[in-house]
Amino acid sequence: MNYAIIGFGTVGQALARAFARQNIEVAVASRRPPEALAPQAKAIGPTVVPTTLQEAIQADIIFLAVPFEQHREVARSLANWQGKTIVDAMNGFGVSSAVVAKAFPGARLVKGFNHLAARTLATDPRVQGGRRVVFLSSDDEGAAAPVAALAEQLGFAPVHLGKFEEGGALVQARADKSWGPLIFQDLFKQEA
Repeated sequence: MNYAIIGFGTVGQALARAFARQNIEVAVASRRPPEALAPQAKAIGPTVVPTTLQEAIQADIIFLAVPFEQHREVARSLANWQGKTIVDAMNGFGVSSAVVAKAFPGARLVKGFNHLAARTLATDPRVQGGRRVVFLSSDDEGAAAPVAALAEQLGFAPVHLGKFEEGGALVQARADKSWGPLIFQDLFKQEA
């Protein structure tokens, strides 16, 4: 299994730190060339590999950490996303991840890692005798399982909220410019 993060702003870099902490290789790409990302990637760790967008979209699991209005531009990079799992880590006001899923034909889409502020997401998820929770939702039951397994590997405690319009609505920005009740909640799961 290989991984990529598309978007290397604060959220993309926070996700990269999670991979680096566990020595898991992850490709990072943005609209900037790989050499422009190299200094930040190197500062995070040797497993963070700057690459082109075309190389990054070859990964099995791809974190989408771009500003919401740029997701369609990324989606046009590939005609068919069959076999890819996209993790929607964006926050678009009033738009369900079901809309994002339509932009990536053939992909399995999971909403996740979006409810934590980037500075919190960047820190070690093992705190206070437990692990920081990340919420996941998907209309594809099987898509959430490998993302949950990866979240565990990264040190997080995944909590599956169900489908986008059900539990997923708890962690999305709403049309009235307000947030779902679980967004920005920094919750922990105690170790047994």
